[in-house]
Amino acid sequence: MPTADPGIDPRTVRVPRHSGAGRWYPGRRRWADRETWAREATDLLTAGERSRRTPVVAVIRFAERDRVTARFGAAGLAAVHDRVAAQLSADLARHELIGLDDGDGIIVLLRGTADRQVSRRLGALIARIGRTPIELDGDTIQITPICGWTTATRGTAALELLRRAAEASDIAGNHLDLIPRRWRPERQDDSEPKLPKSLRTAVQIALTVLLGVCLPFAALVGLQQVGVDLGTPVYLLVTVSLVVTTALIWAEGLHALDPARLPAAPSHYPRASAVIAAYLPNEADTIVDTIRAFQAQDYPGPLQIVLAYNTPRDLPVEDTLRAMAAADRRLVLLRVDGSTSKAQNVNAALQVVDGEFTGLFDADHQPSVDAYRRAWHWLADGADVVQGHCVIRNGGDSWIARTVAVEFECIYAVSHSGRAQLHQFGLFGGSNGFWSTSVLRDVRMHGHMLTEDIDSSFRALLSGHRLVYDPLLLSRELAPVTLRALWNQRMRWAQGWSQVSRRHLAAALRSDRLSRRNKFGTAFLLGWREVYPWLSLQMFPVIAYLAWRAGGPQNLDWAIPTFVLTSLYTLSAGPVMVLFAWRLAAPEVREKRWWFAAYLVVSTLLYTELKNLVSRVAHLKELAGERRWVVTPRQGPS
Repeated sequence: MPTADPGIDPRTVRVPRHSGAGRWYPGRRRWADRETWAREATDLLTAGERSRRTPVVAVIRFAERDRVTARFGAAGLAAVHDRVAAQLSADLARHELIGLDDGDGIIVLLRGTADRQVSRRLGALIARIGRTPIELDGDTIQITPICGWTTATRGTAALELLRRAAEASDIAGNHLDLIPRRWRPERQDDSEPKLPKSLRTAVQIALTVLLGVCLPFAALVGLQQVGVDLGTPVYLLVTVSLVVTTALIWAEGLHALDPARLPAAPSHYPRASAVIAAYLPNEADTIVDTIRAFQAQDYPGPLQIVLAYNTPRDLPVEDTLRAMAAADRRLVLLRVDGSTSKAQNVNAALQVVDGEFTGLFDADHQPSVDAYRRAWHWLADGADVVQGHCVIRNGGDSWIARTVAVEFECIYAVSHSGRAQLHQFGLFGGSNGFWSTSVLRDVRMHGHMLTEDIDSSFRALLSGHRLVYDPLLLSRELAPVTLRALWNQRMRWAQGWSQVSRRHLAAALRSDRLSRRNKFGTAFLLGWREVYPWLSLQMFPVIAYLAWRAGGPQNLDWAIPTFVLTSLYTLSAGPVMVLFAWRLAAPEVREKRWWFAAYLVVSTLLYTELKNLVSRVAHLKELAGERRWVVTPRQGPS
C-alpha cells in the first residue's frame, strides 16, 4: 500500500479490526457476520450451479482505509462502509448479497451476470463509489475503491471463493486504477526465451525486411507470371499515401502558425497540486532540482507538491527529500511500495492530492515559473485537460540529445499545436499536462498500457472531456543521450501507440460524442500512423519490381512528370517541418540554428526511417507478447 510522509505507514501502524464487523447492512438481503454470509452464500452458490450464469464473489476495499481510521477512528471507517454498502445495495438484485469480511472489505455476491460482463458491471459500481463524496464529521472525503473478484466453481466453498477474491483485491490495490482484477491461479512459467533480447530484436528487424520488402516484391513478380500486373496500381497507391501524409504535415504546420489564444485571466486561483512521478534509483540525481523548480512557481493560489516515488531500496537522497519536506509544508513525500510503474505512482498520489486541478510531471521536468498560472487560464475557461510544450534542456550532451531536441520542437511546437487546431482536440503526453482533479480521479492511469498517457487521453476524449494544447506552456526535460536509451524509449512509445490503436480506434469512430473532425484526427492518429510505416516501405519493392519488369533500372523513365512532382512534393515534408519547427521553437532551442540544419540531414538520411523501423518492430513485439517496460535512464545536470 502507498505510504505518505507525513502520514500513516501500514508497515508500522496496526489498524484495529473493524468494530462494526457484526453490523447489519441496509439492503434487500442482510446478515450479521462473515460466517452468516458464507451460509447464505452457499445456498445461492448451490442454486447457481444449475444456472447458465455462474455466481461471482467480489471483495471491495478502500485505499484510504488507514488514513480514514487514523483521522476518524474505527467509527469513521464503519460510517464509510455504511455509506458504500447502502450505495451498492441500491444496485443489487434481490438474490444478490452484500456484507463485510474480517479484513474490512465489503463482500458482494453477484448472480445472473454473464461472465464477460462482470468486470464491466463491477467497474461501473466502483467508479460510482470513487466519484461520490462522503461526509464525515463535517469534512468531505473521496475514497478509492479496490476490487477483486472470482467466479464460483463447482464444489468450491464460499469462504475459499472469498479468499480468492481478497487475493485479487490485493493485486488491484497495487494499481489503484478502478479496474476490477479477476483471480487467476498462479502459473509457474519456467520457460526462458530461446533467444536473448538483442538477438530477438535483430531477428525481428530482419523479419520486417522480409515482410515489408521481400514478400511484396515476390508477390508482384508471382502475380505477373500468371498474367496479373499490379505494378502500376500499387505504385499509385503508395504514391497517394505519401502525398496524403505530406499534405497533412503541411496542414499541421500551417495551423500551428495560428495557435489558440490564451483565455482571459480568471477571477481567482484555486488550490492546485503537482504530482511528480519518479523511480528514484533512476532519477536521484535530478529530483532535488525538479522539486526546487516547483517550489519556485509563481502561482497566486496554494500549491501542493506531491512526490510519488518508488524505489527497491532506501537511498541517501531520501534524507535530503525529508529535510526539504520538513522545511516546506507544501511538499508531500509518498513512497509507493510495491509499485512497478509510473501509472501506479500517479494513481497512489490521488489519495493525497487536494488541489482543484493537478499537474502531472516526470521527475526530470522543470516547468516555467508561470506554468500553473497559465494552465489555470485554460481550465477555468472550460477545458478538462491542458497539455503543454515539452522542451529538451540537455541538447548539448550528445548528438542523440541534440537530434531529440529538434525533434521535440517538430512534435510539440508544430504537430501537437497544429493537430489541436486542425482536429480540435489535444493529447496528454505524459508530462507537463494539467488535469481537472475530478476528471483525473475518474480516468486515472492504466499501468497495463505501455503509453498510459495516450490511453488516458483517448479515454477522457471518449468520455466527452475537452483536451486542449498550449504551445507556450513550457516545461524543460532531459532527452536520452545514447542510441540504446533512445531505441528503448521509442520502442515503448511505438508499442504503446499500437495498443491504444487496437483498444480505442473502433470505439472512437463509432462514438456519438466526437465530431467529424475529431474522428478524422483519431483515424489519422490511431489508424494511419500505424499503417504508414509499412506503406512507406512499399516504394522499395514497387520500384524494384518496375525495374525488373523493364529489364533493369536503366530502362525506367525517371523523368515522368508525375513521378518527379510527387517525389519533390513528398521530399518537401522534411524541410517544411524543420522550418516550421525553427520558427515556432522555444527560444533557447531556436537560437541553435545549426541544430536544425543538422537535424534535416540526419532525419532525411537516417532518423525518419529509424523511427519507421521502430514502429514496424514494435508491431512484431506486440504480436509476440513482448511487453516489458524499460525505464529511460536519466543523467543529472551537466
